[in-house]
Amino acid sequence: MEKFDVLDKNGNLTGKTKLRSEVHRDGDWHRAVHIWIINSEGKLLVQKRSPEKESHPNQWDISAAGHVSAGDNSITSAVREIYEELGVKIKQSDFKYLFTLTSQTIQNNGTFINNEFDDVYLVKIDVDISKVKLQKEEVSEVKWINPSLLAKVLENKDNSFVLYDEEYPRLLDYLKKAQDH
Repeated sequence: MEKFDVLDKNGNLTGKTKLRSEVHRDGDWHRAVHIWIINSEGKLLVQKRSPEKESHPNQWDISAAGHVSAGDNSITSAVREIYEELGVKIKQSDFKYLFTLTSQTIQNNGTFINNEFDDVYLVKIDVDISKVKLQKEEVSEVKWINPSLLAKVLENKDNSFVLYDEEYPRLLDYLKKAQDH
């Protein structure tokens, strides 16, 4: 039974922990991590969410993502999620923190309320996707895409992807600035 630290609306710990199901039922604020993997060719790794996922089944998504478990911190959770979902071991020092966003969504006829602080990380690493070990409950496939595709996804509201109206532009802006230097 996965438990989360409950946060206040400013992202501070409240001292309470609750089961994952209770947090999403009650709409409590909690923390999650989004990890983008970029290779030496400048392509981003995206994963297709499992058809069994309660949120965004069968949609293309971030390289890896997940909740921060009660008592854990963001970077520890990022390392764990990459390993659990893709079978890739990455050191904490290889993660670059980019920014934190807030996300509020209600899905599944109001039974899944997601109020989270998403810590977004970037990892520069070449991954052989033929050797990735997918966590079947979470991920059905992975592929490399050009970052410019995310701009088109957002522009066209392409529902084959999980849409992140704020995250995609900020990530693309960061990548463009890093490329220009």
